[in-house]
Amino acid sequence: MEPHLSTTPFGRRTLTLAHVACQALAKSRPPDKAVHKWNVFRAICSAKMRIGVSERALSVLNALLSFHPETVLSGAGLIVFPSNASLSLRAHGMAPATLRRHLAVLVDAGLIIRRDSPNGKRYARKGRGGELEQAFGFDLSPLVCRAEEFESLAEEVRAEERALKFLREKITLCRRDIAKMIVAGIEEGVSTSIDGGGPSGWHEVHTLYRGIVSRIPRSATQQELEPMAQELSLLADEVENLLERHINLQNLSANESRNERHKQNSKPNSPIDLEPGLTKKAAVKCNPLPQPPEAASSQKSASQEKPGRPEGAWPLKMVLEACPDAIDYARGGDIANWRDFLGVAEVIRPMLGISPSAWEAAQAAMGEGVASIVLACLLQKGSAIVSPGGYLRDLTRKAEANEFSVGPMLMALLAGRKKEKLRA
Repeated sequence: MEPHLSTTPFGRRTLTLAHVACQALAKSRPPDKAVHKWNVFRAICSAKMRIGVSERALSVLNALLSFHPETVLSGAGLIVFPSNASLSLRAHGMAPATLRRHLAVLVDAGLIIRRDSPNGKRYARKGRGGELEQAFGFDLSPLVCRAEEFESLAEEVRAEERALKFLREKITLCRRDIAKMIVAGIEEGVSTSIDGGGPSGWHEVHTLYRGIVSRIPRSATQQELEPMAQELSLLADEVENLLERHINLQNLSANESRNERHKQNSKPNSPIDLEPGLTKKAAVKCNPLPQPPEAASSQKSASQEKPGRPEGAWPLKMVLEACPDAIDYARGGDIANWRDFLGVAEVIRPMLGISPSAWEAAQAAMGEGVASIVLACLLQKGSAIVSPGGYLRDLTRKAEANEFSVGPMLMALLAGRKKEKLRA
């Protein structure tokens, strides 16, 4: 007599149309079709979000596949019948209740089929010759039937991951290029206006750049990153055009000067500096007093040593962890010591639109190290600070009254970054 193949689950478990459809698909499987079970499992792992299974459910599926003696799934003997105790051990000691829940997930996802015995136990009945006549347990036939579907889903997921990785690389490169080109434009005195139009200064270009960057979430989809990558790419092209135009104008003026008679002006008009120089009175105050040769030599050797932490400053590693955007403006792409950090602050200051007088007042009230940390914090906050210059003057007044500490600013930024990492 041919054995009856069970189609309904034992006990209080219900039968759904999805279960019936899965069983019908298993019946339509060609008897000679064969697939590599671990290749199918890897495809399911790649497409787990599309299929609707978790990592814990996949660990149970991995345990079930390990009970099938062959590497290739084919033929009729695709039912495995391990006990809950054996299955739990191979699932890394999973609790029985958790094991039952994830088995139900695998059944609902159409990855396995329940073939329950009359009493709900899992076992196999053998014939007189020792061959397997009938088994009750979990049928792996859906893995064979849907192998092509799983591989197609996995390839789609891999393609999306590649596209997302490409977008993130593009955004990273654009951010690095824009930040360093802005620094070069400020240092070389490149004009941002073209024929009376364009940005009013590099501060406006930096504000536009920070506005785009501040809208980039830490965990974003391909659809969310595509428009931002396009905006950054266009901005990078525009900034590069400004630098190239400046180079072309310099070359043109150099060619003209070679063809014209040289005219020397005894009183040339000096260009407006980005930062005004010291007045004569202030210069007199800054002249150092003559020192003995021994003191001068010791001061020279001390200045050649690696600079330590400025007075009142926090550890540099903590500052960079709270304000990582400052690294984008470092010359070598890295801030190794406090000298590098103080140099970055001098670049950030004009980009934030902070006047030299406000910066000098902040340094006098807070110290150069703390004032530089405040600038890095303002840069990190981005568009949240409407007027960085006014904000810095307000903090300077508080520092003069001994009512300001940079610690809470750093702690708030560190807490915000930790929350972003948890959400990611």
